[in-house]
Amino acid sequence: MTVQERVEKVLEKIRPYIQSDGGDISLVSVDEGSGVVKVALHGACGSCPSSTATLKGGVERMLRQEIPEVKEVVAA
Repeated sequence: MTVQERVEKVLEKIRPYIQSDGGDISLVSVDEGSGVVKVALHGACGSCPSSTATLKGGVERMLRQEIPEVKEVVAA
């Protein structure tokens, strides 16, 4: 399974929590060389002041915990 497929699997686990707050998340790209994952936050999460905390404290933490190749998650 590729890093991108593994990232998509983890995002599927996270998505219901983000959707419960009126938002959504989608994968934009995975740079396997640098370990940077780009995601887009949609809906309420796109303009929420807490979106950076969600991205770094939630999404990035879970991805890095489950996929050691992931070094950073950034908003696209």
